[in-house]
Amino acid sequence: MKVLIINGSPRMNGNTTIAVNEMVKVFEKEGIEAEVVQIGNKDVRGCIACGTCFKKGQCVFDDAVNELAPRFEAADGLVIASPVYYASANATLIACLDRLFYSTHFDKTMKVGASVVVARRGGLSATFDELNKYFTICGMPVASSQYWNSVHGREPGQAEQDAEGLQTMRVLARNMSFLMKSIALGREKYGLPEKEEWQPTHFIR
Repeated sequence: MKVLIINGSPRMNGNTTIAVNEMVKVFEKEGIEAEVVQIGNKDVRGCIACGTCFKKGQCVFDDAVNELAPRFEAADGLVIASPVYYASANATLIACLDRLFYSTHFDKTMKVGASVVVARRGGLSATFDELNKYFTICGMPVASSQYWNSVHGREPGQAEQDAEGLQTMRVLARNMSFLMKSIALGREKYGLPEKEEWQPTHFIR
């Protein structure tokens, strides 16, 4: 099984990396392949709503987003990790996720999602909620832990001192592993949930 981890921090080996690496250790013990991609230091522009992806099957901007798309499709789970800026995720990460989720038309149903947020002090729960919305709009179950998936730290390396935060990461990775394995077994025996034809309803007609 595979997990794709998108690190939205622009800092290499920062506190977000510490949080992510704590999960990777557990995934390895669980026999799950984990790939970490650092996106926060990439040049990623936002979606321009051109609709080209519906014709080409990929985003019109051929950058890191199109490189992530096949990895996302092949993965059984997706972890999105971000530092907190003004009670929000890194803007580069959000631009990436908007385009990644919108331009990929493969079925994401029952891929397991988890968000991880890192901050000096505040804005964690707002960012956590923001990132989880990407999962819940496309049928992806959200893995939970013993607390909201957050770690504290400002200066490089300070996240190592957040014992509860790192424990939360380990519990999250174990729960996510269990959920992915359980879904795989359920898919074999029962298949995926029945799909209904989408019925878009607009407020202005």
